[in-house]
Amino acid sequence: MFPQIIFYEDKNFQGRSYECDADCPDMHQHFSRCNSIQVESGCWVLYERPNYGGYQYVLTRGEYPEYQCWMGYNDTIRSCRNFIYNSGSTYRLRIYERPDFQGQMMEFSDDCESVQGRFRSRDIYSCNVVGGYWTMYEHPNYRGRQYFMQPGEYRKFSDWGATCATTGSFRRVTDF
Repeated sequence: MFPQIIFYEDKNFQGRSYECDADCPDMHQHFSRCNSIQVESGCWVLYERPNYGGYQYVLTRGEYPEYQCWMGYNDTIRSCRNFIYNSGSTYRLRIYERPDFQGQMMEFSDDCESVQGRFRSRDIYSCNVVGGYWTMYEHPNYRGRQYFMQPGEYRKFSDWGATCATTGSFRRVTDF
């Protein structure tokens, strides 16, 4: 099945729409604002700015009738990427209390609704995504700014797009 997402300028899937089935680094010519989205298939990372910059939003299949439903801060979406899950991958995430994989380390294979409750600190300075795709959140209980994490090494929090080390929660992206 091919990935597909539909962006609407108005709430509740009204107004001008744009259908997308591939990565798009600059969407401004397709719509001026985005207030609702239907993800028909695939998993998507949406970005507030062109060229995959700014706030990130990870969306899986479903309907989002207004931007608050995907935890949007405003009605601005300017770029998007599709990502594909490797079905043989296991979920493993290592977080560290210092940059460059230094200090206390803890490994996870499941969701964590409160980093401070399990790691003794809300600060994650580096991270190694060993397997699977993850979303980090600024606040506990999967709220606040989102950061899409694909397999790889993140030596400092700015490598995953964060402006500070504070992380409240994270979870696996599992709805493929």
